[in-house]
Order: sequence, then structure tokens, then C-alpha cells
Amino acid sequence: MKKYFQIIIWLCFLVFTVESQAQLEKRAQTGFKFLSVSTDARFSGMGDAGTSLQHGYSTAMFYNPAGMANMDKYVDAHFGHTQWIADINYINYGIAIQPFQNDNYGVLGFSVIAVKYGEIQKTIKYNNEQGYLDVGTHEPIAISMQLGYAKMLSDKFSIGGNVKWCQLSLGTYTVSYPQTIISGNDTTVIPFKSEEFERSSIAFDFGLIYQTGFKSLSLGMSVRNFSQEIKFIEEGFQMPLTFKVGLSMDILDLFPSIDPKMHSFLLAVDASHPRDYDEQLNVGCEYSFMNMISLRAGYTYPADERDFTFGAGVMKEVGGVLVGVDYSYAPFGIFDNVHRISVHFAY
Repeated sequence: MKKYFQIIIWLCFLVFTVESQAQLEKRAQTGFKFLSVSTDARFSGMGDAGTSLQHGYSTAMFYNPAGMANMDKYVDAHFGHTQWIADINYINYGIAIQPFQNDNYGVLGFSVIAVKYGEIQKTIKYNNEQGYLDVGTHEPIAISMQLGYAKMLSDKFSIGGNVKWCQLSLGTYTVSYPQTIISGNDTTVIPFKSEEFERSSIAFDFGLIYQTGFKSLSLGMSVRNFSQEIKFIEEGFQMPLTFKVGLSMDILDLFPSIDPKMHSFLLAVDASHPRDYDEQLNVGCEYSFMNMISLRAGYTYPADERDFTFGAGVMKEVGGVLVGVDYSYAPFGIFDNVHRISVHFAY
């Protein structure tokens, strides 16, 4: 066990080194922001407090990839949709994980996230009464594909990581209008000049989870969206690098008289340090009855327009296949309320 503690110490050192560098280079804004928005209805219903949850679900890849390691199924898959603010059909995602035939080799996962930002009117400056020309519309899109891996190094300690390819497409834009140049008897027509605004990059996540041995108390740590700087024309920006630490426990473990197969009350707390805004505290809880019906609530502080989130889920085994549906609701202040739904399959 001593070597695992040494690994934890070195990973902690690496994490805090990355974090300190991020703090020195902290910027007012980041790009590819869809990578920092919660996708899964279960986690979002718990206020995004999922860094230390080691449950073997495929959606752990989005929060702490080490959480995939404790998997007791052959395949685990999630599909979900998020209706985001400002009429953005924000996230459609699919994700699946599977252990290697030899359990000692860990768990492999793959996911895809697609974002549709809605229709945007395109115009350019022009020497007319309006001062511009209407040159059509465009629907910006973004996509991320991740390959993840996790492994239990012991019955208490797991690690995991993702490598992801991300692309943001703002479309083809007209940067100059047509001109007619007359020189003597020669007439030259310069057509529209357009430019493709599209960027892609590679990013990395990694994390660890340690089960303390005291009841079900777990500790977790993750770093997400570590990448190089990206540029559009002359403006550079960073991905939304986020460092998180968290702990979680089934509080009913403290009451031996309560049957854990009938009732559980999971409490999770995360502290996060994002690159582009102030530190936050995420607190979430989930009450489950007979491992079938779950009620969830979460709280994020500080936050501009959102604080409380709520959610519910049902899960049942049908013909050897575990089927679940989760829903979460997040009031978002002056913006639209955010709804998420996820469907879960495992066998």
C-alpha cells in the first residue's frame, strides 16, 4: 500500500503544479466552454458534485475518469440531451465503457459530445444606406470525442485519464465585399472574400479516487481540459482548465440498523478552481430507495444566476439489462430554466 500513497503524493504535486501555473496565467475568458458544462442528468441534479464518486458509470468520464474503474458490468452506456440557455440546443452526447476481458487491464471508454449553438445572422460592412450587407445565416457547432481509461490499482485506489479531440466551427464568413475597379478600358471585379473560422485542439483529463476504508468515505481529485493555447486570427485563448477536489459518503452507513439495500443517502462535496472565474463549492445529495428510485438536490456557491438544482431517476433490471432514466432541473435566473435528461443502459 505504501507505493500507492507515493503515487498519490506525486499526482497531488503534479496537480497543484498545473493549478499554480493556471493561476499565474489566469484569464478573463476561455474558449470551448461547452467542455465545462455538466452533461449528465444525475450529476447535474447533485450540483455537479461528482469528483469522488466511484460507481463505475460511464458518465464518470466527464467528471473524474477514475470513477469508471469500479465497474461490475460488461458494458455501460449513457445517452443524453441538454436544453441550454439562450435557445442553445446545447449538448447531445453518447458514451460507453467496457472492461478488458482480463479485469487486471482496467476499463476503456469512448464518448462523443455535439453542440448546436443556434442560428446566427451574418453581415459585413458595406457602403450603403444600412451600412452593411446581409450575407446569410450560419449555425456554429462544436464537437468533442474522448478516449478514456481507468484502472483499480487496489481495492481502495483508482486512477483514470482522458485524451480528447475538440473542434469549434464558427463557419465561413465574408471578410470583404465585392468591388469594381475601372482602369482605362479595363474593368476588374473583386468578388466576396471569405475565410473559414474553425479550430481544433487536443486536451487531457486525469483524476484519482481513494476509498479511505472508513465506511464508504471516498476522496477524489481531477484536472480537466489541460491543453495548449488556441488562436482565432490574432486572439489567443485557453480551454476551461478546471481543478477539483471532493469527498463523498453514504451517510446512512453511520446507522447500522438501516438496510443499505433499501435506503441510501449519498452526500458529496466538491471544491473547484476554474481558470476563468472564482472558486466554487458544489454540494449534492441523492436519496435512493431499493436502488430503483432516486431523488437528488444540489447547491453551487458562489454563482451568478444558478444555485439550486434538482433531479430524479428510476432504474430497473429488465431481461438482464439495467435500464435507467434520469432528469434534472436547474433554475437559471434571468435565463431559461435548464432541463437535462439521460438514458442509461448496462448489462
